[in-house]
Amino acid sequence: MPVIAVVNRKGGSGKSTLAAHLAAWCARQGHSVMLGDVDRQQSSRAWLKRRDPALPQIAPWALDQKNVLRVPSGITHVVLDTPGGIHGFELARVVMFADAIVMPVCHSVFDRESAAACHAELMALPRVASGRCRLATVGMRIDARTRAGAVLREWSDGLGLPFLGVLRETQLYVRSLERGLTIFDLAPAQVEADLAQWAPILEWMKPVLQPLQAANDPTPAGAERLGSSRPNSLMPAQDALIHGARLSVLSSATRTAAPAQRVLKQVVAPREGQQIPRFLKQGA
Repeated sequence: MPVIAVVNRKGGSGKSTLAAHLAAWCARQGHSVMLGDVDRQQSSRAWLKRRDPALPQIAPWALDQKNVLRVPSGITHVVLDTPGGIHGFELARVVMFADAIVMPVCHSVFDRESAAACHAELMALPRVASGRCRLATVGMRIDARTRAGAVLREWSDGLGLPFLGVLRETQLYVRSLERGLTIFDLAPAQVEADLAQWAPILEWMKPVLQPLQAANDPTPAGAERLGSSRPNSLMPAQDALIHGARLSVLSSATRTAAPAQRVLKQVVAPREGQQIPRFLKQGA
C-alpha cells in the first residue's frame, strides 16, 4: 500500500492543494485512495465534503467503534496532508509510515529557509537518509514572469534535494478546489498548461504509486504483502497500514479537542515520565 506524505512545517505552503491533487490523480487511475487529513485546519477533509459523488471517489479516514481513526478496508493508496509546524516526534512518525515525501515550497526567502530546516531534520532520519523513504520538492504558486522557479531550482540543487518542477499561480486551482474539484477533473483542453507542469511530478511518483511486482510473486498487483518488511526502519509503513495501525496519532489536536482526538494527542506527545514504545525508538 503506497503512502505519500505532503510535508512542510510552514503554513500556507500549498500542502492541502498538493495532497488533494495527488489523491484525485490516484483516484482517476482507478486506485482506491484515502486522503488522510492530519492537519489541524482539516482543509482536505472539508474539500472532500464538497466533492461530487459522481467523480472518482476519494475516501476519508474511517472511525471505528473505539473512536480511533483507521484506514478504511479496501484502500490501496494513501495520501497524507500533514500539519504546519510538524517536527520532532510527529515528523518521525510520518516518515515511519511514508514511502515518499513531497515538500511544497513557495518562492519567498522565508519559505526557503523554513523548508531547508525541515529538509535537514528529515535527512537526519534513517529511512529518508537511506532512500527508503523518497524525498523531493515542488515549487508552488510560481509566477512564470519572474525568476522564482529558477531560484527555487538553484536552492533545491544546493541542498541536493530533487526538484520536480513548479505549479503556476492561477485561479484555476482556487476555483476548482472551492467546488471539490482538481485540475484533473476538468476538461484537458482547459488545463493543458497545468497538466504539462504535473507530468514530471507524476513521473517521479510512478515507482512509488505503481511499484513493480516480481514475476514470481502471486500477490495481486496493488494488494498488500503481509510479510513485507523494511530493515532498520521504525516500523514498516506498509505492514503498519495493512494491520490497521493508528495513523491518526499524527494529529496535532489541542487540549480542547474532541475526546477521540485527545486520546490520539496522548500517543503523539507522551507526558513527562511516560515511556515511548520501544519500536518507536529504533533507528530514531
